[in-house]
Amino acid sequence: MKIRILLFFALLVSFSGMAQNKLYNIKNYGAVGDGKTNDAAAIQQAIDACSAAGGGQVIIPAGNVFLAGPFNLKSFVDLRVEGGAKLLASPDEQLYKKSAFRENKGEGTIWIGGEKLEQVGITGTGVIDGNGISFMGEELNDSYVLKPFNIVDPRPHLLTLIGCNKLNIDGVTFQNSAYWTVHLVGCNDVSISNITLLNSIKIRNSDGIDLDHSKNVRITNCFIESGDDCICLKNRREFEEYGACENIVISNCTMTSSSCAIKIGSENMDRISNVLINNCNIRKSNRGIGIQNRDEGTVDNVIFSNLFIESKLFSDVWWGKAEPIYITAYPRATSNNKDAGWRLPKGQTRGKVGAVKNIYFSNIRCTGESGVYISGESPDKISEIYLDQVSVYLDKTTTEAGGVYDRRPSNVEGLVKSAVAGFYFENTGYISLMNSNVVWGFNKPAYAGKALAKKNVSKIKTVNFSESTIQK
Repeated sequence: MKIRILLFFALLVSFSGMAQNKLYNIKNYGAVGDGKTNDAAAIQQAIDACSAAGGGQVIIPAGNVFLAGPFNLKSFVDLRVEGGAKLLASPDEQLYKKSAFRENKGEGTIWIGGEKLEQVGITGTGVIDGNGISFMGEELNDSYVLKPFNIVDPRPHLLTLIGCNKLNIDGVTFQNSAYWTVHLVGCNDVSISNITLLNSIKIRNSDGIDLDHSKNVRITNCFIESGDDCICLKNRREFEEYGACENIVISNCTMTSSSCAIKIGSENMDRISNVLINNCNIRKSNRGIGIQNRDEGTVDNVIFSNLFIESKLFSDVWWGKAEPIYITAYPRATSNNKDAGWRLPKGQTRGKVGAVKNIYFSNIRCTGESGVYISGESPDKISEIYLDQVSVYLDKTTTEAGGVYDRRPSNVEGLVKSAVAGFYFENTGYISLMNSNVVWGFNKPAYAGKALAKKNVSKIKTVNFSESTIQK
């Protein structure tokens, strides 16, 4: 009798679980999945029905390619892309109307969107493909030409979620985005784990993950390749009501970028703070770690630990000159380009730059064609920088010229010709450099300078710093 009662309750629990996990297969709502038909309406119907019923899973089933124009996620919906399924952005530029940045219409549109949502998931082991090459112009040596446009840049951001709470993105492959890939604005309590993100390293602006005014975010166990920044923390002016970007943890990720693997800035009109970045592998990137402050916002309390950084030179199309670690603080450029206008405070023609302080580096191994570069407008803008067990192995590996420091976009000279030091500090406050070294490789660059160079540094403490050269 007891066994029967236990079995009865087990069945009740099982049926209860099935009822809670409601499944909405998009094929049941008219999706064709032939890779040609626009299935956006069917996908939207499935999402709407799922949300209206209180939530569940919307299934993108295996064995099909579902072409789709723009659609929106809804609260309590888990969009599950099954292994063997692909969701592909339509190449029809006329479908993309909604700006990714509100009234600023010149920086892309939205493909998969959502605003002010609760408990949203994107899971599975399938593929979400932004069809980015379809939106590009001519292919060049290390980039694509960007097509001209009048007012609206039709290139779609792959995923844009605004003002959402409790997000879970797990397991899926995002690829081939025409603009930013995962853009989270003003989102709170976010987990991004186990994703593969594969953009063309030739597509400009194809950021991997952008955390914009977002809080309490964990990014773990991800593999990211992107033409622009792999992971970027920022505070865009278009969304200033969402406040600071803070309480961020990034761990156990592998990244490659034509620009910067992990970047903080350059758009930062508020505060970026309390950030932990640990156990990451950066490979063949233009710039490894970049804190690039260009607006009045501040950056503080950031810890980088246990990183391997491999950098190499790219062409001037891309910001960066192979710096494994890069910290700069200069007011934004005010010339007539996209870094003015929407980037500056409303009604102003000249910006200010906030302070960068309390930044910690521990157990960092750098290999590449340039050294650590830290430079600010004045010593009060960059201070309390702590480097412990930072090793720089500097060796020539490409045919790019080198011998340049890159301060773009700023109101001072952007590309500065210079001998390149293992560690270079200019216009900074307190710097602590401990248990660190510079090793010159077999192919020591002709543009190599000193192991440690400094100019207008208020105070520097060096302990156990060394220099050596590998003999052929």
